[in-house]
Amino acid sequence: MLHLPALPGAPDNQMGLAAIRDWTLRDAEALATGGVDALILENYGDTPFYPRRVPPETVAAMAVLAREVRARFDLPLGINVLRNDGRAALSVATAAGGEFIRVNVYTGARLTDQGILSGQPHRILRARKLLGSGVRVFADVAVKHSAPLASRSLRDEVEDTVDRGRADAVIVTGAATGKPASLEDLAAVAAAARVPVYAGSGVTAANVAEVLRHAAGVIVGTALKRDGVTTNPVDPARVREFMAAAPRPLSA
Repeated sequence: MLHLPALPGAPDNQMGLAAIRDWTLRDAEALATGGVDALILENYGDTPFYPRRVPPETVAAMAVLAREVRARFDLPLGINVLRNDGRAALSVATAAGGEFIRVNVYTGARLTDQGILSGQPHRILRARKLLGSGVRVFADVAVKHSAPLASRSLRDEVEDTVDRGRADAVIVTGAATGKPASLEDLAAVAAAARVPVYAGSGVTAANVAEVLRHAAGVIVGTALKRDGVTTNPVDPARVREFMAAAPRPLSA
């Protein structure tokens, strides 16, 4: 994960775009040198998050930063625009040469700290078609920091996300940032998905080998940061430790 500091316009913003770029490129360098397989750029510092569409200044800043990262590092690049602006993420990824986007609530609806969020796969996939974009959609199911509005099986959620929402991959998380998904949930989603399944939170050097028995890959942020604090810079030593613990090659 490339967790961006608060961008211009966000309440906690204290850095100009040039300083944010330098921070992001240092993190990207630490991750790339440590041997990660891909990068995901995310506006993590922009709390409180817009529930749906973010303002134009956020899209513009992320596009500039994504292009800088893509130009300097020969790794697949993903984009996540929090809290749930998949259309903006698709636009940034397409403009910057990214390969995939992450969408937290892609199908159905969830109760979150931003209120009720509803999936918009119809808009995202039609925009992808209109743009002639090859960017893939990685969709969360039962995403962290949210609760269901009604009882529904995880299998049904996954099948709708893949069959009706036409997601290219599925992400499984724990309850919050840094909290692991249960291995039972990972196994259940993998059995239902028919597309690659990724663990999206709480993966560490201590559990990555076990997690990768159930998932095609992992998305890691907090475990690679200095002192294990999500908002800190990436710690190169933690990256090396993590990659040494991860079975190679990954299955996807």
